[in-house]
Amino acid sequence: MKLQIGNIYSGFKFESEKEIDEINSKGRVFKHVKSGAVLINLKNEDDNKVFSITFKTIPEDNTGVAHILEHSVLCGSRKFKVKEPFVEILKGSLNTYLNAATYADKTMYPVASRNKKDFMNLMDVYLDAVFYPDIYNTPEIIMQEGWHYAIENEEDDIEYNGVVYNEMKGAYSSPISILSRSMDEELFKGSVYGLSSGGKVENIVDLSYDKALNFHKKYYHPSNSIIYVYGDIDIKEVLTFINDNYLKDFQKKNIDTKIQIKSPLSKIEEKEIEYSISEGESERDKTYFGMSFVTGDVLDRETSMGLELLEEILLEASSSPLKRAIIEKNIGKDVFGIFDDSILKTTFSIILKDSNDEDKEEFKKIVKSTLEDLVQNGIDKKLIKGILNAKEFALREASFDSYPAGLVYNEKILESMLYGGDPFQNLRFNSLIKNIRKYAEENYFEELIEKHILNNNYGVFITVKPRKNLEEEKETEVREKLRRFKESLKEDELKKILDDNIKLKLRQDTPDSEEDLMSIPLISISDVNKKPEKIENEIRDENGVKVIWCPLNTRGIQYVTVYFEGKTIPDEMIPYASILSSVIGRIDTEKYNFKDLSNEAMENLGGMEFGLDVYSKPQNYDEYLPKFVVRSKCLKEKLPKMFELMEEIINHSIYSDYKRLKEIIDEIKSRLEMAIRGSGSSITSVRVGSYVSSAYKYLDIITGIDFYKFISDLIKNFEDKKEEIAEKIKKSAECVFRKENLVVAYAAEKEDYGEFKGLLKDFISNINKDRLELVDYKFELKKLNEAFVMATKVQYVAKGFNFKKFNFKHSGALIVLRTIANYDYLWNNVRVKGGAYGASMSLSRNGHLVFTSYRDPNLTETFKIYDEIGDFVKNFNANSREMDKYILGTISGIDMPLSNYSKCEKVSAQYLTGINDAYMEKERLEILNCSVNDIKNTYDMLNKLSREDCICVFGNEEKIKRNKERFDNIVTIFKE
Repeated sequence: MKLQIGNIYSGFKFESEKEIDEINSKGRVFKHVKSGAVLINLKNEDDNKVFSITFKTIPEDNTGVAHILEHSVLCGSRKFKVKEPFVEILKGSLNTYLNAATYADKTMYPVASRNKKDFMNLMDVYLDAVFYPDIYNTPEIIMQEGWHYAIENEEDDIEYNGVVYNEMKGAYSSPISILSRSMDEELFKGSVYGLSSGGKVENIVDLSYDKALNFHKKYYHPSNSIIYVYGDIDIKEVLTFINDNYLKDFQKKNIDTKIQIKSPLSKIEEKEIEYSISEGESERDKTYFGMSFVTGDVLDRETSMGLELLEEILLEASSSPLKRAIIEKNIGKDVFGIFDDSILKTTFSIILKDSNDEDKEEFKKIVKSTLEDLVQNGIDKKLIKGILNAKEFALREASFDSYPAGLVYNEKILESMLYGGDPFQNLRFNSLIKNIRKYAEENYFEELIEKHILNNNYGVFITVKPRKNLEEEKETEVREKLRRFKESLKEDELKKILDDNIKLKLRQDTPDSEEDLMSIPLISISDVNKKPEKIENEIRDENGVKVIWCPLNTRGIQYVTVYFEGKTIPDEMIPYASILSSVIGRIDTEKYNFKDLSNEAMENLGGMEFGLDVYSKPQNYDEYLPKFVVRSKCLKEKLPKMFELMEEIINHSIYSDYKRLKEIIDEIKSRLEMAIRGSGSSITSVRVGSYVSSAYKYLDIITGIDFYKFISDLIKNFEDKKEEIAEKIKKSAECVFRKENLVVAYAAEKEDYGEFKGLLKDFISNINKDRLELVDYKFELKKLNEAFVMATKVQYVAKGFNFKKFNFKHSGALIVLRTIANYDYLWNNVRVKGGAYGASMSLSRNGHLVFTSYRDPNLTETFKIYDEIGDFVKNFNANSREMDKYILGTISGIDMPLSNYSKCEKVSAQYLTGINDAYMEKERLEILNCSVNDIKNTYDMLNKLSREDCICVFGNEEKIKRNKERFDNIVTIFKE
């Protein structure tokens, strides 16, 4: 039955409905009469259903109360009494997304599932969590998730601990994070956005239990909520459920959530801030500059879109004029922009990395003179057209693999609705793009520069400078503060802190009761497909080249991926091939200079990317395939142009522009350093693997610590070696771009294959057909057991080995073990008790198994937890319901919905690694049939992991040196 506007359905008044052609959806607005809650429904045929509830949460200080509550409300509720309902549903649902997030002025709780029963269960758990959390009865939750005084015995020193406390210690170790936060602090000083909703480390410890409860009472009410429902779900059933189970019990309430913004600045404010580097690091090339401007109201969608595009025009493309002007002056290694339209007032930022304090005025001068020149003489229209085409392609493709599409649309709705705007204005982009295209024929972007940057005094200039051992000084101050605090305590005050810690530990150590666990809703294993989802494909032979053909409904988009043989690269050339993947497509060719090439690609394609990838075969732990991969996408009519550009790039690139090579290599190093600082767990995982596996040694050479050392040495000696470097990059290209063992993957509509076949034939005819001998790499594998010192307050702790090396087999049971480890053993011991932000077990079919922790305050304690997992599985026990949960949680990670592009990637990876349908079906059955005994039988393997003792740590210098006996090598990673 069609819903009628104005009618009331289960307490919700149906207020409006609009067609949103851009995303093939109907946008509906409902208002719950009694409670004041607003519900937005995007109705469409997407089976990946999304639910969220969002509250406008306005911080009053830097204690991170909104962030701590985001963690804490998911730790038990009225109906779901277990300590961690969030984890229990991670273990035991078919969710495709499950998370919570704190923003500057809102807190969001989203879930997604393709299974209707599961979707309704997830919605129930989340609604109960936000409206009826157990925090009112259990202060230990705030202690655990926020912060507490940690002490076990009266004679011990007191320390701070807590998940959010340690998370933010890690977050504020990064100079980019410090710069970003400082720009907002200065721009919005005295207002909401000048505060850290995530919490500043020094202020988190000022948050009291009562203040946390009061914040929840104020903001977590239906009158302050926006509920969101997306996908192919009966909205009337959802409305009935939400009303009958939750909203009917609330009365409408007036909640003050007005955001006050102070008067604009009358001149550009400047500020200098320090960040910590370790004793062994050089201060040279370690200064960061950021200039940021408040540019308007987020509800002015046209201007916001214009500024978003302007940031890409000026700073993101190879031909971007502001980026070129700064890089060519050699005053920094990397420059980029950020346009932020996630809050009420939009901001436009220009950031220069790896510079020096003496270059500050030159940076300002270049920005000013370049922008003035662009205003006076105009921006290249071809660049503008290319950026516009790329943006429109991305909007129409709507490909979001790690994120459900419905969640992306949810965020776009909130970015207008939260501030009183039309909920759907950010989803309707057709007329917006059309208008901006028309304006761009005149001086639209030039006028934006003039108004919002050159003539805008509402801005700041922040300098973030390195200082040796600043972190150690701060830690010393904290320890001294806590020492004085302990000395000031009366006997009964110290006893209370000790008792509070006992209560917290008791809660953490006490298993959930059978009755409480039964409260978590669970779908049946019978609801799960026994066979993996099949992706239609076939393997064809075209002119001696294997083609992986995926006929899919791609809405006119063509996906072409070309896999070139990587084993034609000599040993010593491997890192140069990795550099090639960053250089190619960004340098001159015989037909185009690199700026024109960039514009041509953006104008005609949806993207063309290059990478050196490794595909490991599951049959043998040391059998792997390096492939140099070219990934491209375009609209059907642009397919000939795509092949033309690809052929031009791979056959006619010019590698002798030494200045351009140096720019790109500097950028590679700069971004790799940022990745090491921000993603230490992935770097440590690869490094541990490189001790025991040739495949991971190869990965380390092309992306990890070995590659970082190699790049650092190249930069140090670039002037002496530039001809040799250019020649070796060119030689690596000559080794790679050959017809030998060429594989091409293609995803498009069925009727498109004929044209593709003809174009592919022409492309192949232009590829080098000479054969090269394949190299059998013989890497020296050595257990190095390293600790890499960084100026950080936390650690990334890894331990691993290759179990196939010791004749243990991969199986579906190991994949279930990973779920158990991640959401039970490691979660409880490393995160909940240890206070780390995260910990995980990763596993690959070729035998690589590694435990890693993320933003971890501990080191040896975490290794001990890794070593004792064998005892955990030896004593593991679970009833049939609990085993079903672990199995369901495992399957949910496997059955994630994929975009068309990712479907083709998955099929290609399986082809290259020799994984067939029978293999996948066998593995899935092993997961579905996994038993307690199967988990117990992993004891010998995990015990071997403990004895092998392959470890790697990135972390705090003092912490590492206090535990130096654990390591064979201690290295300052960023030393010059």
